Amino acid sequence: MTAELSPIDQAKFVAARRSVDFVESGMKLGLGTGSTAAWMVRCLAERVREDGLKVTCVSTSSFTAELGTGLGLHMVGMNDVKWLDLTIDGADEFDANLNLIKGGGAALLQEKIVATASDRMIVIADAAKEVSQLGAFPLPVEVIPFGWKTTKALIEETLYSLDVMNREVTLRLRNGEPLKTDEGHYILDLNLKRIGNPRQLALVLNQIPGVVENGLFVDICDVVVIGHGDGRVTVRDINSGKVEDGSVDITESRNIFADLD
Repeated sequence: MTAELSPIDQAKFVAARRSVDFVESGMKLGLGTGSTAAWMVRCLAERVREDGLKVTCVSTSSFTAELGTGLGLHMVGMNDVKWLDLTIDGADEFDANLNLIKGGGAALLQEKIVATASDRMIVIADAAKEVSQLGAFPLPVEVIPFGWKTTKALIEETLYSLDVMNREVTLRLRNGEPLKTDEGHYILDLNLKRIGNPRQLALVLNQIPGVVENGLFVDICDVVVIGHGDGRVTVRDINSGKVEDGSVDITESRNIFADLD
């Protein structure tokens, strides 16, 4: 087995481990993308192996599809199921109303399609992802490559009429070239520092020609599972208002880390 997990990785792991307790046999699941979601996929695969859980899974990215397939999960396309019982995904930021910023892993379009096609969405995150107001993490906006500079200029102009602190927009690069999403689009990162009205911003951005989707998830998340570096877990349900505190014993799932050696 690898060395002991860092506190941040342990926080991600315990949130992921707790989240799969919500999964029931027979469910159709959406599997998110990102470092915390990768832990969740491993935890889910462990339940499938050890508990005989029967689930059908839809991925939000090619990376998650490959990971799930490699771990023995039954992966299908979104068009094969049309609707899902539950989606479990990470977030780059979340606030007290469970509004989210997502898209740090450049999968926001597929993530939003899958999340909105689910009866429930559970977000898993370490405690550092909770903020009083969204915006410290750059807001990703997925745009088509054609005319992306024009789209960028339109976004910059539009931001002057909105309640944000900063208006810097940059094209996301990978190895010196524009990063391309699974759908062949580009990502513009909006460094806003503070977003005063997430709902308004999300609606306005999607009206700009060339914009495919933005990384603001408003009124989509139902439950957040927050992991802490000491193994504690907090489950917060926005609909019932309930908050549940507990813990996860990391020693019970050490075989999850075998594929990390």
